[in-house]
Amino acid sequence: MTNAHPAPASPFRQPKAVWAVAFACVISFMGIGLVDPILPALSSQLNASPSQVELLFTSYLVVTAVAMIVTNWVSSRLGAKRTLIAGLILIVVFAALAGASSGINGIVGFRAGWGLGNALFIATSLAVIVASASGGFGGAIILYETALGLGIAVGPLLGGLLGGISWRGPFFGVSALMAIALIATVVLVPQTPKPTHHTSITAPIKALRHRSLLIMSITAICYNWGFFSLLGYAPFPMHLSAHKLGLVFTGWGVLVAIFSVAVAPRLQRRFGTAPTLYVNLALLAGVMAVIGAFTSSQVTIIVAVIVAGAFIGINNTLTTQAVMSVAPVERPVASAAYGLVRFIGGGIAPFVAAKLAEHYSVHVPFYLGALAFAVAIPVLATGHRMLRVADSGGAAAPATAAAGTPAVQSAG
Repeated sequence: MTNAHPAPASPFRQPKAVWAVAFACVISFMGIGLVDPILPALSSQLNASPSQVELLFTSYLVVTAVAMIVTNWVSSRLGAKRTLIAGLILIVVFAALAGASSGINGIVGFRAGWGLGNALFIATSLAVIVASASGGFGGAIILYETALGLGIAVGPLLGGLLGGISWRGPFFGVSALMAIALIATVVLVPQTPKPTHHTSITAPIKALRHRSLLIMSITAICYNWGFFSLLGYAPFPMHLSAHKLGLVFTGWGVLVAIFSVAVAPRLQRRFGTAPTLYVNLALLAGVMAVIGAFTSSQVTIIVAVIVAGAFIGINNTLTTQAVMSVAPVERPVASAAYGLVRFIGGGIAPFVAAKLAEHYSVHVPFYLGALAFAVAIPVLATGHRMLRVADSGGAAAPATAAAGTPAVQSAG
């Protein structure tokens, strides 16, 4: 089956404003994997259980999810640049406060503030890229996914290097890098006018009444449950130092980057979105089941985690494009509604994974993650026709976000 999507234009000739926001995106996405290498160290040095440490993900992602409800409301009143700056300031401040904390509860609390800043930033950053970038919407998605891939790849490496010195290092590192991104945004991104259209605060919740967006959101809950079970809990049974964990997740992130940018678009054009996602989710379920069955084999876990990066990269790109293709509402509203649902699933999963391991066995979190990936397939299949129509170019195009409003964040 051949898809009607044309090959995306090269996205890498861009004005300075686009590169400033893209750089900030890289640093923002580094925050996803930056704490991975230091999770075991935090547990041992702060006398915290794995489930307490996993609250670093929960507070960050759940607050990000809930904040998605208000990001449209805020940005449609302040404008894109002011919203970007507000988000970056919050990340700089709360990342530094997390690094200065003396206990796990303080870190968890400050990660929640970090999540608020992250919501304001990620919900607005692609809007600026879409408004300013050459290459159209497709080119902006590729550039955005490149930033995501680089951030995910570099984050664990930097986290491992700084975490090998002190667990505080990764937090201070993000704060310093985001301060640079903040300055670049203030200087290089042109001032955007305040939007004339104000978005209702209830618009994202109302958008979930649309069947197409609801199907993609439920699929994303399942996917993100498996994804963050892998990302959040796999470091514990590996029994590696912070530096070595950083190298493992850097290998994982490199595959995320390569397959999201170079491989996913080719598979989509060759086989279509839905068939590619079915196979991809099945392979992810298989990888998680292998980890669950061989948690005593350090080599097996390491190889499986790195290999999973390829499938996660494919899923991120295709799901991002699918959501924007099938959603019958404006892109900013679709983005916020989708982010609200999926980030809640991703935030709860690592905490539940640690609790299941504490009360049952280390195998259970990974088997549950495999089941979540598998369940995503029949859920997505209920929307097979809408994805096929979107691939053929027959779906109604969603309204393009104005420069002053948020567009879409990555599905990763």
